[in-house]
Amino acid sequence: MAERKPPGKSWESWIDEQIRAAQAAGEFDRLERAGKPLPGIGAPYDPDWWVKQLLEREQVSVLPPALEIRRKVERELATLRDVAREADVRARLLALNAEIARANRTTAEGPATNLAPIDVEAVVEEWRRRRSGVSDARR
Repeated sequence: MAERKPPGKSWESWIDEQIRAAQAAGEFDRLERAGKPLPGIGAPYDPDWWVKQLLEREQVSVLPPALEIRRKVERELATLRDVAREADVRARLLALNAEIARANRTTAEGPATNLAPIDVEAVVEEWRRRRSGVSDARR
């Protein structure tokens, strides 16, 4: 908890005293961006800079549901090559198809969802082909 300002001491002298004590303790020696320019310092002024940084930092999505499901499908298909078991690949694809069906059935705002279900067998076949190529390359 922060220390309280002692009565009778000015704010300026009390803050300066705390800064000097922190400097003496070395608390400013290894700051993350020490000696580096501030990010975005040369960019034109954007009045919404803080909102954009918050959304990026918190990884908040503000996409309409139709676009969000497309993004999720793209991300999931890109990560399937790292999955070790075929059963896990199938389970993830079936879960994606369920989400696609739900989005197609329930999305009422934003662009229309015309995303077709994923062909599980075709994706699994592609996954097998890539896995066999990886195992052949390691031999």
